[in-house]
Amino acid sequence: MLIDSHCHLNYPEFEDLQATLAQAKDLGVEVMQTISTKRSDFEQVIALAEQSQSIYASIGVHPHEAEHHQDMTVDELLKWAAHERVIGLGETGLDYYYEHSPRQEQQDLFRVHIAASQQSGLPVIVHTRDADEDTIKILQEEHKKAPFPILIHCFSTSRDMAEAAITLGGYISISGIVTFNKAVELQEIVADLPLERLLVETDSPYLAPVPFRGKKNQPAYTKYVAEKIAELKNITPEQVAQQTTDNFYRLFTKAKR
Repeated sequence: MLIDSHCHLNYPEFEDLQATLAQAKDLGVEVMQTISTKRSDFEQVIALAEQSQSIYASIGVHPHEAEHHQDMTVDELLKWAAHERVIGLGETGLDYYYEHSPRQEQQDLFRVHIAASQQSGLPVIVHTRDADEDTIKILQEEHKKAPFPILIHCFSTSRDMAEAAITLGGYISISGIVTFNKAVELQEIVADLPLERLLVETDSPYLAPVPFRGKKNQPAYTKYVAEKIAELKNITPEQVAQQTTDNFYRLFTKAKR
């Protein structure tokens, strides 16, 4: 069994939910977590998770949206996170590549999510792009105050980022980027990362893996991410599936196996 730890099933590309779930199951993907990026997503992702035992939801605000969510509070996040189908907080974090929101506002909202994680025990699902130094700094500072579970989603950045997260007890989620021909450095890092700290994801409808690059991604394609990790580590896809599934349930303790 495989688990897509990060997808966006509330997006219009997945209008036919039952077809999406059936295609995923055909390729061995039986569980998926649908991720929110802004407040208006919250009801949508929860509604999807209520429709199927195969779907869980996260609650959080993407750094692109930080400017429009400066009124977001820990209590508000905790209220939504109390729903039985919500198992994570995010995606949140820092994105200095596009900087759709000011950096300080991104950082402030990131810390709000972390505080909610410290109180609830739900993992923080971290988006970081061109912001490793500040992401590591904030994770380390907040971890000193009180430990919290961490997932670096769609990992495609530095070895330092991965190692810092793992040192804090965190996990690393690998997406279809690892299958790209030019992602040599990423492939080398993934080959070295401990399998017991890895999850797999699609970030669909984005970042379809080879051989579907450039097309709409979907949870079913988690299979190709797992196969690439197996190739890089010289193990079987079944071993990757088993270990990443175990890792998912170890991290997302609210999910029921």
